[in-house]
Amino acid sequence: MIETLVQNGVTRFDVASIPEIALVAKYAPGSRMAFMHPVKSRRAISEAYFDYGVRTFALDTHEELAKILDATGGARDLNLIVRMAVDAEGANFSLSGKFGVSSFEAPSLLLAARQATTELMGVSFHVGSQCMRPTAYQAAMAQVSRSLIRAGVFADVVDVGGGFPSIYPGMIPPDMDDYLAAIERGFNEMPVSETTELWCEPGRALVAESTSLLARVELRKGDALYLNDGSYGSLFDAAHVKWPFPVKLYRGEGAAAHEVEGELKPYRFYGPTCDSLDHMPGPFYLPADIEEGDFVEIGMLGAYGVAMSTRFNGFGETEMVEVNDAPMASMFGLARRSIPAAKAPASNVVRLSRPKGRKRRRK
Repeated sequence: MIETLVQNGVTRFDVASIPEIALVAKYAPGSRMAFMHPVKSRRAISEAYFDYGVRTFALDTHEELAKILDATGGARDLNLIVRMAVDAEGANFSLSGKFGVSSFEAPSLLLAARQATTELMGVSFHVGSQCMRPTAYQAAMAQVSRSLIRAGVFADVVDVGGGFPSIYPGMIPPDMDDYLAAIERGFNEMPVSETTELWCEPGRALVAESTSLLARVELRKGDALYLNDGSYGSLFDAAHVKWPFPVKLYRGEGAAAHEVEGELKPYRFYGPTCDSLDHMPGPFYLPADIEEGDFVEIGMLGAYGVAMSTRFNGFGETEMVEVNDAPMASMFGLARRSIPAAKAPASNVVRLSRPKGRKRRRK
């Protein structure tokens, strides 16, 4: 994914840890990185600054600011981004509880960050994952503006964070142009200068369409399907935030593999581990005649399916296969492809060479 982004002109990356910094440095050498995790160890800050040339750091407390300055040897060439807490409605998964300085405490921190650097001082926020309301960004920018005014400072950077959505069954967001228009309106109303930079950190919207999973049915027990992948593998979101991923059914292996259609019924999934929490309630709509040995394709997993998988109980073996067929749904293009809650559109048949779960990486 990093290589694909670089090939298409993306040369700036939001990173959260030293391993992510090393990954970007390996596959996108020369890129600018922003260490946007608001809480970092001194060792990570120092290594990022001295070994990888990172100059952009996020913070949401005076203590983190002091830590950054100390770990970089009192550096003045830092870009300091203050993470703000905002009240935003319309997100499917709120991210407001862990990070962000309150509006009451923000002015003093903004002023301290401004005085600590000779480079850029900015603000950031996050409206929440899978934001379904474009105006949430504009509302958040208005909240940030009030803190900037009280602090008496201008921001060199306004980072509107992530939250840009993708399409899932039962969740059809507005057009991406609506989000960009709302952000532009909010930016134009902020107390910023002509040189202020507007940043964003799109994750899900960029990569959700890139990957799906083919998991084998090990057992059918009524409306319960026991698969060889689950919440400790690629399906964390399906279990813990009840994410409604699109599904299809395939039968057969190799050249004989084919998509199965027919009367649909709702199913729930269980993963392969011994943990009862390894449960994806769905409902996932699949043909009524599903049986052991069939493969379920679970689409739109490119945002977190690969990154959050583990090897708990020894499970988690996958095989990566690159395919060229279109994603099950898309936010992009002249005509958006979407799926109803019960059924995904047909696409090209994928070859199944071995009877084990595997991810399909889409180009």
